[in-house]
Amino acid sequence: MTTISLRDTDSATAATPGSAPVQPFRTAAGGLIDRRRPLEFTFDGARYGGVQGDTLASALLANGVRLVGRSFKYHRPRGILTAGSEEPNALVELRSGARREPNTRATTAELYEGLEALSQNRWPSLRYDALAVNALAAPIFAAGFYYKTFMWPAAFWEKLYEPLIRRAAGLGRAAHAPDPDTYDKAFAFCDVLVIGGGPAGLSAALAAGRAGARVILVDEDHRIGGRLVADRREVAGRSGADWVADSLAELDSMPDVRILGRTTLFGVYDHGAYGAVERVSDHLASPPAHAPRQRMWRITARRAVLAAGAIERPHVFGGNDRPGVMLAGAVRTYLNRYGVLPGRRVALFTSSDDGWRTVSDVVAAGAEVAAVIDTRASVAPGLRHGAEAAGARVILGGAVIGTKGHLALNAIEVVTADGRGETIACDCLAMANGWNPIVHLDSHLSRRPVWDAAIHAFVPDALPSGMAAAGAASGAFTLASCLETGGRAGAEAATACGFAGTSPEVPRTDPESVGHAPLWRVPGSKGKAFVDFQNDVAASDVELAHREGFRAVELLKRYTTLGMATDQGKTSNLAGLGIMAELTGQPIPSVGTTMFRPPFTPVAIGAFAGHHRGKDFRATRHVPSHAWCEEQGAVFVETGLWLRPAYFPRAGESDWLETVNREVNTVRAHVGVCDVTTLGKIDIQGRDALAFIERVCANPFGTLPVGKARYAVLLREDGFVLDDGTVARLGESHFVMTASTANAARVMQHLEFCRQWLWPELDLQMISVSEQWAQYAVAGPRARDTLRAVIDPGFDLSNEAFPFLACADVTVGGGIPARLLRISFSGELAYELAVPAAHGDAAWRAILQAGAGHGITAYGSEALSVMRIEKGHAAGAEINGQTTARDLGLGGMLARKKDYIGRLMKERPALTDPDRPILVGFRPVDPGQRLRAGAHFLAIGAAPSLEADEGSMTSVAFSPSLGHWIGLGLIRRGPERHGQRVRAYDPVRNGDIEVEICSPVFVDPNEEKLRV
Repeated sequence: MTTISLRDTDSATAATPGSAPVQPFRTAAGGLIDRRRPLEFTFDGARYGGVQGDTLASALLANGVRLVGRSFKYHRPRGILTAGSEEPNALVELRSGARREPNTRATTAELYEGLEALSQNRWPSLRYDALAVNALAAPIFAAGFYYKTFMWPAAFWEKLYEPLIRRAAGLGRAAHAPDPDTYDKAFAFCDVLVIGGGPAGLSAALAAGRAGARVILVDEDHRIGGRLVADRREVAGRSGADWVADSLAELDSMPDVRILGRTTLFGVYDHGAYGAVERVSDHLASPPAHAPRQRMWRITARRAVLAAGAIERPHVFGGNDRPGVMLAGAVRTYLNRYGVLPGRRVALFTSSDDGWRTVSDVVAAGAEVAAVIDTRASVAPGLRHGAEAAGARVILGGAVIGTKGHLALNAIEVVTADGRGETIACDCLAMANGWNPIVHLDSHLSRRPVWDAAIHAFVPDALPSGMAAAGAASGAFTLASCLETGGRAGAEAATACGFAGTSPEVPRTDPESVGHAPLWRVPGSKGKAFVDFQNDVAASDVELAHREGFRAVELLKRYTTLGMATDQGKTSNLAGLGIMAELTGQPIPSVGTTMFRPPFTPVAIGAFAGHHRGKDFRATRHVPSHAWCEEQGAVFVETGLWLRPAYFPRAGESDWLETVNREVNTVRAHVGVCDVTTLGKIDIQGRDALAFIERVCANPFGTLPVGKARYAVLLREDGFVLDDGTVARLGESHFVMTASTANAARVMQHLEFCRQWLWPELDLQMISVSEQWAQYAVAGPRARDTLRAVIDPGFDLSNEAFPFLACADVTVGGGIPARLLRISFSGELAYELAVPAAHGDAAWRAILQAGAGHGITAYGSEALSVMRIEKGHAAGAEINGQTTARDLGLGGMLARKKDYIGRLMKERPALTDPDRPILVGFRPVDPGQRLRAGAHFLAIGAAPSLEADEGSMTSVAFSPSLGHWIGLGLIRRGPERHGQRVRAYDPVRNGDIEVEICSPVFVDPNEEKLRV
């Protein structure tokens, strides 16, 4: 056995304070970076240097930093594996304070001046992680460990197991302060959407754009070009990077082409809809003024070209997770694009011709190629001669079976074709096991990819309607085929949109070979051979799942957590399927594949929310009288979506209760006005409007004449009360339904469901007009006198001409259209006047001016609540989704001769049980005691228990009309128990008082006042 060793160390060099950061692994020249613009950043508190155009990963490698994180389960040392969004290892925490962002891939995080990054999942430090001891217990933490371990003793779950699991779960830390940045949303429409900016995507965009189609090109990278800016390739006699620059310049010159860089298309949805997120300011320390951090795009496209490329596959062998083991394509990316040496002595482990390309790139960058190990017994002579000419040792038919090194790679263990073992010193191992087309977006509409035996990979099958795959995403891996299939797909997409698209001439490219024979796992490996790097799923876990019967792909995934990490198995899924296929003796297509779901890469919740945060999420709506209320010093309260005046304090009043009592007394004795605009108002018109109302309302409306209103009860399908309100008939086929403030949107949603899905044959239309009409309740003995000065002359307000529950179209202010309803929820003579919202403020002031001589007062929602409780009206506290009409004392109102929503379900035995709590009133036996909502009712002398609970107090108020507290509540057999006494037990507020059950109507039980 031959042994060559390297020093076992992480060769990172941090800058000392006051010195310029050095980058020992930066090449002397080359790369698509701006070396004239140096940048400084910190990683785990140490200061390092980079240049403009770097990612955090490339800058760390330039400084010799190999160790960047710890694995989730075993806390094994992990380094950078890839150079793109498929990275499973290099997840870091960016920024600090309120902008702290966990689980960001270092491979996609653009470097900027002052960037702060921290490693994750380690304590007390990355180099010395206490939980690395988990690796010693690896046999215990095998697949299914959680299911088998935390079952017994059962009593340990809540006190021990769950707290420990929750403490260990997760990788990064979320910020503790609100996100200070803003997020935007945008909508775009195009003829052709091109997904991916590599050679296939650029060719497609050029073909479609030249045809005159509206084109949107999206690419997740900050530098568009795909492998053309990562490999040393030639297109039409120019470097790949130059061809990309020329193509982008041409696309920029086309007026109907939009290029969205730094934009990930994360989801494919029905009807040509696509979701994308643009990282507008992620490459900056903080967004500029008035600029969003990210922008969510909803793109609607007539046709799409999927040119998302492919992801290189790693090998599965012992120690393949050690820092310094990387994908060959990533090694070339860091060499050619970033001018960074991933190592000074590089070994190549390949099963494909493409991997051999790495040899010349490493040598050209000034590094040494230690060895090329190809699992195939023979390769093209040109590949072997090129490597040997570079001084590399070539081992055919061999394999890497292990790695050495503590926190970074310093040697690999190799077995040759004749079975001899060798140890070869190296500080970087490049793996090349073929490529997987990116089929994720194709799968988002529940389509499964199909197996292509020629390339040993899954490819898109039945693409979503209007989408075509091109380039590596379709399994065409040569550069020439990428350019050809991309151009053809772009031209065909443009033609399908009605343009004269023609496939462009395919430019000449340098020769290449793509032969490969993948090896899903290396036999005889030494140590853990990882399949899923992020979730620490090893080949042994797949074997265990096979032994225990979890062989179906979905069971394998969930039992081992294979592919369930934040990378969604981009580098691991196929290896897991390949191993299971070997174990079961069947081909990979028979094993199957899991379904990929949006998003393709993680998307910040803030991007989904956009501006809909805080008040932009739930904007405060002001009632039309808001300006006047503010002038009067009103105290406001949020009610549903509205900011309503709760009460209007005056000088000399000691507290809110004194103010509310004054308002109630004034309404009862004189007149008051309250802004009830917040009630939901739904305008229903059409030939079948009445039939519709009959079906959605539980009480009868067939006899309702024009010019009358009626109280309405709406039930849900399960028989419980949805809401209550009124229905006013303004014409033969014209109705206006009101709903409570809190349930307005829910009622509208319910009605739309009924109209669109249950009875689409009915001829009617409806619309919410809640914001279009300002509505004011004018209540009290002098209400009629007040309104006579507001309503235009000629309308008779007398009791005979306009009785209780009348409604009519009227005019105010010299011809302004208005609606007047004579309804009351306060127990007094009352009206509700509705005027167009634009005239709301003027109408409010006119009512107050007209009532000044009658002692009018403005009253708020508190006084309104007191009066409705005095009158015994059920409201939100009682209509809570758990009560029936019978519970609320409204059973006698329900129709008996018609069908309506909830009719049958309300008759279920449990809902008609005589022992169900029914709404009644309560008064304290001692009038000086205060009632509290939420108190539970117990029999006098009964010990508090669930069995003894008879109901609860739902609403309470101090009644200035009676001089003591009153309440409404639900209690067993309530109407049968008037005069009985029970306890109102409130342990939360130390309340336990005796109350008497009584009628819920405390004021005007015979309805004499409201009918005068």
